[in-house]
Amino acid sequence: MKILIVEDEEALAKGLKFNFEQEGYEVETAGDGHRALDLFDAAEPPFDLILMDLMLPGMSGYETTREIRDRDEQVSILVLSARTLSEDRAMAFDAGTDQYLSKPFALPELLSRVRNLTNRRQARATSPVETQASPALPARFEFGDEIVADFDQFELTVSGTTHTLTTMEMQLLRYFIEQESRVLSRDQIMENVWEDTSAFSTRSIDNFVMRLRRLIEPEPGTPRHILSVRGTGYRFVANPEPGVDDSESENPEHQD
Repeated sequence: MKILIVEDEEALAKGLKFNFEQEGYEVETAGDGHRALDLFDAAEPPFDLILMDLMLPGMSGYETTREIRDRDEQVSILVLSARTLSEDRAMAFDAGTDQYLSKPFALPELLSRVRNLTNRRQARATSPVETQASPALPARFEFGDEIVADFDQFELTVSGTTHTLTTMEMQLLRYFIEQESRVLSRDQIMENVWEDTSAFSTRSIDNFVMRLRRLIEPEPGTPRHILSVRGTGYRFVANPEPGVDDSESENPEHQD
């Protein structure tokens, strides 16, 4: 398994490289975003996971993450950052990161998170049908107005346009579909969608919901499929009745 460490603090980058190589990973390092993109584009075989600092010279970690995500929707990205504000986490998740770990961090926790992310990626590549398609759902689920979720391929097709989802996006969408019409609290979503809830906050869930809404809702500001339930969480409706105004719905951007 290959890891790209994007970190401008040379001592930290060398320390991380040493520890991951001791765990059996193949590791390359980059001190800035431009170098990271060059290594990412040239990698053969491709990288399985990116460790991304946010405060990089020249090109920020947010921008570098967006560039990598534009190139590869499936590669796992784990942010390591001294930034601890909720706004920083929200921006990182909006850019496409899968997990966020604040500095200073404990090495065993970082190694555990990396193992979980790379194991899921490897399992998906070797046995996508068994690991990704829930027994309660077919491999493909159609809903709404020409929307098809393909759980094996991690693809969402909307009106003929196909989008590749990240692991977290597909896991969240699949959970909504499995629990159709049920009101789901944010705590329920965190416990049932993400293995490591310490990496996420309720605000993180709102950010992932907004990303899904941008794909599946004709008007994301007035959603018809992923509805907000005031003070609680969300409710998924596969095929809403035309013309029905759901009074529960509210914009998650204005929730506490």
